[in-house]
Amino acid sequence: MEENNARRIVDQLRERGINAQMHISSTGRYGYGIRINLPDGREANWDTDGTAGLEAQVMRNGMLVGFVPKIEGSEDYTDEQVIDAIARTDYDKPIATQRKTAPPPAPPLRREGGVFRRFLGGFREH
Repeated sequence: MEENNARRIVDQLRERGINAQMHISSTGRYGYGIRINLPDGREANWDTDGTAGLEAQVMRNGMLVGFVPKIEGSEDYTDEQVIDAIARTDYDKPIATQRKTAPPPAPPLRREGGVFRRFLGGFREH
């Protein structure tokens, strides 16, 4: 996922009250994704492996505890479809599933980075 694309999606998820953050791949390859901090201390890392299609690993304390299988057709998703898919994900089981509809939006969260956002991004943000 491209950096600016990941940033846009994170911003829109946070506007829906979903605790999302930018995530940089730790696999040695340079890539960006989206981290969703779940209420029970787990985190879902979306699309940081460089493959086409939307999928996630669910981690707790650095250990894999679940995953979201690749969503069929997601390699052609728009930002809005990616946001909807992430919002509809139910992480209650080790193999996460998609709800038919997303839960209602929660109060919005502040954007990450605040006043220093453009400095942190090296003025690359569009």
